[in-house]
Amino acid sequence: MSQITPEDVSHLAGLARIALSEEEISKLTGELGAIVAAVESIKEVATQDVVPTSHPIPLGNVFREDVIGETLTTQEALSGAPDHDGSRFRVTAILGEEQ
Repeated sequence: MSQITPEDVSHLAGLARIALSEEEISKLTGELGAIVAAVESIKEVATQDVVPTSHPIPLGNVFREDVIGETLTTQEALSGAPDHDGSRFRVTAILGEEQ
């Protein structure tokens, strides 16, 4: 069984960009430990004869014909854009932001 430490909680909070007080870290350490223990207890259930499922009732996909319809021209699509270069939308770069 894995043990959740206050350092683990602090690390997770940092990844989620959540500021936690020492009291909150202490409380969440115990709560996350209990959650992990509950999930690990599922490993003890005999599941060799249980078929994996994602839904209790069998479902089927409903498909429709893939018919080409009317589409917008490039100019029509770009007509409401705040910024474009004539053939593409122009957006602010987001790569390179600090993690």
